[in-house]
Amino acid sequence: MQYFFILGNNPTLSIAEISAVFGLDENSKAELLNPEVFILETENNFKPHELIKRLGGVIKIGIISEEMNFDQKKIITGAEKLVDMSYQGKIKFGISGYGEKKLNLKIIGMEIKKHLREKGLSVRWVVSKEKILSSVVIEQNKLIAQGAEIVLIQKDNHILLGKTLAVQPFKELSFRDYGRPARDDLSGMLPPKLAQIMINLAAPPLLTRRGAGGEVILDPFCGSGTILTEAMLMGYKNLIGSDISPKAVEDTKKNVDWIKNKFVIDNRQSSIDIRNLSATELSGSLKPNSIDAIITEPYLGPQRGKIDIKKIVPELERLYSTAISEFKKILKPNGRVVMIWPVFRITHLSHGASAKGDNVERVMPDINGFKIINPIPAELAKNKIIKLTDRNTIIYGREQQKVWREIVILGK
Repeated sequence: MQYFFILGNNPTLSIAEISAVFGLDENSKAELLNPEVFILETENNFKPHELIKRLGGVIKIGIISEEMNFDQKKIITGAEKLVDMSYQGKIKFGISGYGEKKLNLKIIGMEIKKHLREKGLSVRWVVSKEKILSSVVIEQNKLIAQGAEIVLIQKDNHILLGKTLAVQPFKELSFRDYGRPARDDLSGMLPPKLAQIMINLAAPPLLTRRGAGGEVILDPFCGSGTILTEAMLMGYKNLIGSDISPKAVEDTKKNVDWIKNKFVIDNRQSSIDIRNLSATELSGSLKPNSIDAIITEPYLGPQRGKIDIKKIVPELERLYSTAISEFKKILKPNGRVVMIWPVFRITHLSHGASAKGDNVERVMPDINGFKIINPIPAELAKNKIIKLTDRNTIIYGREQQKVWREIVILGK
């Protein structure tokens, strides 16, 4: 089967996540058509509405029904077949177009609506100011359950015709981000979507591994517990969180209990151990080779005001180097570390930049015993849309941020 994935605003990070989840390699049948659309052919039997709840970097998942020339009549005929006409009530459909070539979606939509009405159906065509329907529009109008979102994707001189099967659960993500009882905006807040991506980057392929959820995951800078709570929701059952700050430990415990209550997670099915412990002293409390994955956003330095680069960078490098030396002692031989390092923006850095040159300052901790893992398969990495740094890491950030995140994957 051929599926499309509509990517988030950092396509490199989205592709890295999908590659990890599906275990993609140079032999996989996959193609990045543009910054928004990734096509994957796979025989993996997955449920899109469940998978998308675990993918932080994917906005929509859909299936490709056919590939055709730019023939408007054929497009209309093919699109009509994708609309679920079994719904008892008003059938709703919408159309989204991806690609540079301008398609007359208005004519296509009007013709589909006309033909369906001729069949005696009650029909509503859902439109938007943009040529792409957002997840909000799709969800609020119940297009997936009561009709279809038809998707037209340009591929060279052809059109891929498909329909959306699932959209990102934006309400749940927002609720988990802003509704949690314990927040600390001053120390920086890790978005739940980014936490999901980091967890996926650390784990074996989700769709092929056995005993899913049994891995032991550690967050040694747990903050308010975002990585731990997202891992809980993703089905991981053996979690350890630690932080040198007593407040962070209490915040994490509050948020873990809140997640358990709001999302009805059975305590008997999981083990969550929260400790007041420095990341530089882990090996004194945790057994050697006992951790499958270490996933963490450490202290990144001050998030507001004037940043003294010459002072903060050496301090962070010492902290990270000591912590990484501890990671080596407790991580299993085939384990991974997914860690965020700060990128301090001295001057303007455009989105997707590679973090080279004089406009940024990066940390360079000692990773002795580890190597940085490139998360993008070789064939996909050749695509000019993919933006890796000179050390095969990925930069994540918003334009207005002074400190961007560098996602680093380490393996022994």
